[in-house]
Amino acid sequence: MFLMHKPTGDLIEILTLDQLFNPCAKEVTGVDHFGEEMQDPASYQKIELAFPSGERLPRCWLDAHYRDTERSTNQKELSLKNG
Repeated sequence: MFLMHKPTGDLIEILTLDQLFNPCAKEVTGVDHFGEEMQDPASYQKIELAFPSGERLPRCWLDAHYRDTERSTNQKELSLKNG
């Protein structure tokens, strides 16, 4: 999978898709596709990556607590119903 490195605009080939999809991982390993020579793998902060179209990565890939507010709301509704 290719993602854009926002600070440089370079395309990065992501080598560790499991880390990309894991919201607890803050970094991924990838190869910068810039220039004619193959670059060595490097670590990239997921917060600095986006889809080549410029669209941000899904929140569920970046934030392990992305559903906490939803759970909190559901628990409050249940307590009001059982109240």
